[in-house]
Amino acid sequence: MADADLARAVAHLEAGSWSEAHRIVQPDESALAAWLHGIVHILEGDLANAQGWYRRAGRPFPGAEAVQAEIAAARAAVQASGSARSG
Repeated sequence: MADADLARAVAHLEAGSWSEAHRIVQPDESALAAWLHGIVHILEGDLANAQGWYRRAGRPFPGAEAVQAEIAAARAAVQASGSARSG
């Protein structure tokens, strides 16, 4: 999946549009997409599912209260991924 797609997913997460973000990340099997998928399920309120996606991403589950910090960190990770590929 293109970095632009993941950046779009993050923008949806920032707007609280978890359903739109879910459509984007669901087919992507990368660790970064799994992390975003976990954030989707935090926003949705399905914390058990979110924990599973965090495990797939190889990341510790931060709890629902950290969702805004996770979205900001994910934004930085997506931007860094795009920079690494283009640089």
